[in-house]
Amino acid sequence: MEIVSKISMVSINETLVIELISFLIFLFLINRIMFRPLKGAMQERTEHIETLSQEIETAKQTIDGLNQQLDIQEKQAIDEANRQRQELENDGEQQAKSVMEESKKEISTLKSENHRFVEAQITEARKSLQTEAERLATEIMEKILDRRLVRE
Repeated sequence: MEIVSKISMVSINETLVIELISFLIFLFLINRIMFRPLKGAMQERTEHIETLSQEIETAKQTIDGLNQQLDIQEKQAIDEANRQRQELENDGEQQAKSVMEESKKEISTLKSENHRFVEAQITEARKSLQTEAERLATEIMEKILDRRLVRE
C-alpha cells in the first residue's frame, strides 16, 4: 500500500463519479417526491386565489348594481310619497274649503232666521207695547179726569 502524500480538497477519482451519480439520483428523487407536488399545490393555490379574486370582483359589481337599483327605487318611492302627500294636502284643502262654505251658508241661514225671529218679536213687542201704552194712557187720563173714558 502506498500512502499518498498529496492531500487535496478535491481529487478526481472514482468516488467523485459515485458522489456525482448519487447527487443526480438525489436531485431526481427530490424533484419527483417534493418539488413537483409542491409546485402543483402552489399552482392550484394561485388558481384558487385568482378564482376567488374574480368572484369577489363580480360580487362587488353585483353589489354596486344592486345599490344603484336600490337608490333608484328609493328615489321613486320618495317621489311617489311626495306626490301622494301633495294629493292628500290638496284634497284636504278642498274639503276644508267646502266645509267653510257650508258653514258660511249655515251661519248665513241661521243669521237670517234669527233676524226674522228678532224682527217678529220686536213687532209683537211693539204691538203689545202700543196696546199697553194705550191702556196706560187711558187709565192715566181716567184718573186725571176722574171719569171713565169710552174706547173706540
